[in-house]
Amino acid sequence: MSNFADVSGRLRKMPAEAGHPVSYEMAVGDARVPLNELIGRQVRFDFDGVIRCIHCDRVTKKSFNQGYCYPCFRKLAACDSCIMSPEKCHYHLGTCREPEWGEANCMIEHVVYLANSSGLKVGITRGTQIPTRWIDQGAVEAIPMFRVATRHLSGLVEVACKAHVADRTNWRAMLRGDVPELDLVQERQRILGLIEEDIAALREEHGQDAISSVDEQGFDLSFPVQVWPEKIKTHNLDKIPEAEGILEGIKGQYLILDTGVINIRKFTGYEVRFRVMDA
Repeated sequence: MSNFADVSGRLRKMPAEAGHPVSYEMAVGDARVPLNELIGRQVRFDFDGVIRCIHCDRVTKKSFNQGYCYPCFRKLAACDSCIMSPEKCHYHLGTCREPEWGEANCMIEHVVYLANSSGLKVGITRGTQIPTRWIDQGAVEAIPMFRVATRHLSGLVEVACKAHVADRTNWRAMLRGDVPELDLVQERQRILGLIEEDIAALREEHGQDAISSVDEQGFDLSFPVQVWPEKIKTHNLDKIPEAEGILEGIKGQYLILDTGVINIRKFTGYEVRFRVMDA
């Protein structure tokens, strides 16, 4: 597919592999289209009006939580409020929506990290999601701070950190390439000093081995971007069911077109046709 792509199907989150730069694919139905080689080319999306739940395949008028129908959004553990606020994880209370899912995804090692995507931020991820989580956030660098026993505990550590550092990315600044230079090793030491008493209290309650400070090296990432947009305009397939433009870059889960940016993850589950127009 190096010279031509015309594929149709349900849109998925872009698979990506770490590298310099990160290597991306467009996942449409069963097709996987290499994207880096399409930078500088004219591409087009056409949304046919059909959205299918990425879990049950039910047709839904609206997508919830990036790809789910409303019944799945209401019943799946992956869509519970504790996914966005891990300190609210209630597995240990016996009220998890799907205990087996919680066992596999929440009751496992998590990493609390610092990242630089639009400035310093704290975040958490499963240990198996490094560096995918950082790529999806458009981070140019990241560094682990702690390895902890469960998702719930990682959320409690994150709450302690949030008193001193942001936990969200300014996605517009991230897409403009407006990222300050930071020394994440130094920032890690600074934050560790600020939360020392909080961590001691959590270890006293949950066990000394449940939270491990780490001295791991940071991870640098670069993204395939030819032109950084000066102003951020967005394509919204719900309002205008087509988007076309020259692909000027890819960062996080966004395509940067000369006509605006499109958040591929937002439209997960949408039935689309993706084409290279200048082939």
